[in-house]
Amino acid sequence: MRTISAKANEVKRNWWVIDAADQVLGRVAAKAANLLRGKEKAIFTPHVDTGDFVVVINADKVRLTGKKETAKSYMSFSGFVGGHKSETVKARRARRPELLVEGAVKGMIPHTRLGRAQITKLKVYAGAAHPHAAQNPVSVGKVS
Repeated sequence: MRTISAKANEVKRNWWVIDAADQVLGRVAAKAANLLRGKEKAIFTPHVDTGDFVVVINADKVRLTGKKETAKSYMSFSGFVGGHKSETVKARRARRPELLVEGAVKGMIPHTRLGRAQITKLKVYAGAAHPHAAQNPVSVGKVS
């Protein structure tokens, strides 16, 4: 028996659509991260980008459990004096809801050059419309 190591140029990439409406953010992000990395494929190789393209729609309708809507906060610091910015989930959802899903998925993939290449295959949209119909994406269905 031989161990097969996938080659990046031989990987067949599929397109998937995840409808995030009324689904928990963490579960949607975990499903998207697994598809982006290619972990559900038989040819998965940790050091090769074997993942697929993922389109997440209805990011503005994603659900958070508990009191996270008001209690959870996102922080950024520019490095300058007074450069500390903080906002709640509610404020971020009002400003740009795509960032909720993008940030959650980004935290679930490797923080390396490979991970930065994999995150480029993630496409997140606030509404139900997306411009990737020509790629014939397959719906993932309800994420559990």
